[in-house]
Amino acid sequence: MYQYSRAIYRSIKDLIDPYVDDATRIQFRREVLEACEQTMERLAKDPLYFAKPDRALFQDIRRYFPITCQAQVAWAVREGVAAAVAFIESQIEAGAFDGGVARCRATTRKGKPCQRTPLPDRDYCPSHQHLERSQVAA
Repeated sequence: MYQYSRAIYRSIKDLIDPYVDDATRIQFRREVLEACEQTMERLAKDPLYFAKPDRALFQDIRRYFPITCQAQVAWAVREGVAAAVAFIESQIEAGAFDGGVARCRATTRKGKPCQRTPLPDRDYCPSHQHLERSQVAA
């Protein structure tokens, strides 16, 4: 994911507001790079629950660019994030990507997936461990 965040950053770093002083421009570049890395890290850790990562990244960094460059920045972000999403999806289909975070297999009372981490070598979290016992008995 490092390559994707750096590719996005490299494609837009020269568009950062040219009308600010050098120290501010360096700070803006650091913040843009950090936002790119955080977005890719979140996408890698939890790809199923990160809706519209390209829009989120653009909203985080758009203030660093003049209005005349924002369409170009939005396009670069959209393309870079789309490439990262395609890579993650291909890895998930191949079974080589687990997202780095295991989730409990149970659903909540409202029908949503449980967000807790399961016990070691188990499929369920401590709150839902009774479900595993009932499956074994059946």
